[in-house]
Amino acid sequence: MSQPAQAMDVTHRMVPTPAGRIHLVEQGTGPLVLLVHGFPESWYSWRRQLPALAAAGYRAVAVDVRGYGRSSKPESVAAYRMLDLVEDGAAVVHALGEDTAVIVGHDWGATIAANSALVRPDVFRAVGLLSVPYAPRGGPRPSEIFAGMGGEEEFYVSYFQEPGRAEAEIEPDVRGWLGGFYAALSGDTMPPSGAPDPHFVSRGGTLRDRFPADRLPAWLGEDDLDFYAGEFERTGLGGALGRYRNMDRDWEDLADFDGAPITQPSLFLGGALDASTTWLTAAIDAYPATLPGLRSSHILDGCGHWIQQERPEEVNRHLTDWLASLPA
Repeated sequence: MSQPAQAMDVTHRMVPTPAGRIHLVEQGTGPLVLLVHGFPESWYSWRRQLPALAAAGYRAVAVDVRGYGRSSKPESVAAYRMLDLVEDGAAVVHALGEDTAVIVGHDWGATIAANSALVRPDVFRAVGLLSVPYAPRGGPRPSEIFAGMGGEEEFYVSYFQEPGRAEAEIEPDVRGWLGGFYAALSGDTMPPSGAPDPHFVSRGGTLRDRFPADRLPAWLGEDDLDFYAGEFERTGLGGALGRYRNMDRDWEDLADFDGAPITQPSLFLGGALDASTTWLTAAIDAYPATLPGLRSSHILDGCGHWIQQERPEEVNRHLTDWLASLPA
């Protein structure tokens, strides 16, 4: 069972960034490791990594990405473009009095981390990617790709891209929706093989129609779910969903990085049962070309999408081993 957020031995602070302010939580001293969460989470998804990294001699800092938690929530959808999130991360590093950092991200945070390494190699000296593999920018416009997936059903990314639509599903029962979403993508509670895929929406239906309704994953205590739900009940989901609504804009913004490899030392950790791993095996196979600095790559058997929460001890071991291998 995790410690409640208020009982953790961490320091909370706000720092100025292009977003306005970013809320962060830090623990430990030493080289800076910036931890970036995904959807629909918060700094709290790193609660099991903060003390482990601190004990290993690092200054571990987990942020609330703009639009989440106590960080600023700009009104404009365009304010959630990738380039702005990269600059938020660089601003956090500098606000903490550092010139460089290692950046580690999960889910959307992995994509933010990868692009941070590409766009600001002067700041981010190494990059760790959890759950979502690195795939260089390229190919058709993302919305065109997603619109062609699923046949008679609709891919969840397309569903999330229409402003207000997912909010109308989620916000009347944030806690119930989050619990179902976490369970749908967790190794111990996801629907069995052959069941309707929770990544797709039936025409006229909702994502929640396919979520497990009667169980929570082992990693998610009632207090943990209360914390996540409380954050989104306060902020709403619009800022978090803004990330999905900028994918075409990102594709345009990052045209100069088409096909670009990440050359800094890197790490990849994925779950064997996670669709992000199984659907993107070609991206993982391409790592010799796309991640030439890859030093550590592991697929965790029986693990779903929420890798650092489902398997904290294994993830912490891989993270600290990799960090120890990096040049000072």
